[in-house]
Amino acid sequence: MSSRRGSSRTTCGPRSRRCCHPVRGYDYDCYRRQLRAKGITPVIARRGVGHGPGLGTRRRVVEQIIALLHWFRRLRIRWEIRDDIHEAFLTLACAIICWRRLQRSKS
Repeated sequence: MSSRRGSSRTTCGPRSRRCCHPVRGYDYDCYRRQLRAKGITPVIARRGVGHGPGLGTRRRVVEQIIALLHWFRRLRIRWEIRDDIHEAFLTLACAIICWRRLQRSKS
């Protein structure tokens, strides 16, 4: 857990203390100590313990967008050598995704 990720800290709890919600891969005492030393409350899920009810029911925005972009075969594996062509396909895919969402919201 590097210190440059500190800008993404949010407030949590009724007292608005700084906290961090990393994934299970960071469930080690050394990471917990580092966070506490910086005044951040670690809220890390324990490894080997099942998910509680409600966890994982909502995808994060980034995960959802990546899943939607993987529907476009040319973006799953980058075949284009030139960056501008790949960026054009990415822009086109984003436009199609937005258009589909607008069409769905109308009906």
